[in-house]
Amino acid sequence: MTRFTKSSEAIAALTPEQLRVTQRNGTERPGTGAYLHNKEPGIYVDIVSGEPLFASTHKYESGCGWPSFTKPIIDEHVLEKSDTSLGMVRVEVRSKHGDSHLGHVFPDGPREHGGLRYCINSAALRFIHRDEMEAEGYGDYLNHVEDI
Repeated sequence: MTRFTKSSEAIAALTPEQLRVTQRNGTERPGTGAYLHNKEPGIYVDIVSGEPLFASTHKYESGCGWPSFTKPIIDEHVLEKSDTSLGMVRVEVRSKHGDSHLGHVFPDGPREHGGLRYCINSAALRFIHRDEMEAEGYGDYLNHVEDI
C-alpha cells in the first residue's frame, strides 16, 4: 500500500503559485488553471502528497472558471472544513494526507451525479494520464478512469 505524506522536499519543489494555493489557502484567478480545459483520461493527485483525489470520469464543465468534479475518487482523501473567510460561508476541501488547500465544494453540481460541485484549483493538482498510471504506481485506480 502506498503511503501519501507531506514532506519538506515536496513543499520545496512547489512553484510560488502552488505554494500560495496549497499552503496559504490561496485561489487561482478564474480561467487560468492548467487543468481547466483538460479532457484527457486520467487521475488528479495532490501536488504535495500524491494521494489520488479526482478522476477525469467525474470532471465536467461547470462554467465557474476552475476544474470541477462531481465526487472524489476516495471520499476519505478529501476533507471538508467550514470556511467563513472573505465574508462568505463555504465548505473548503483539503487533502487528507498532504493537508493541501484544494478549493471548495458547493451544492450546485449536476443533480444526476449527486448534486455536488468540487471546484478545485489546478495549482493543487498533478494530472496523471491513464497511459502513465500503472508506471507511476496508480494502477489500482484504473477502474476509476474511462477507457481510451
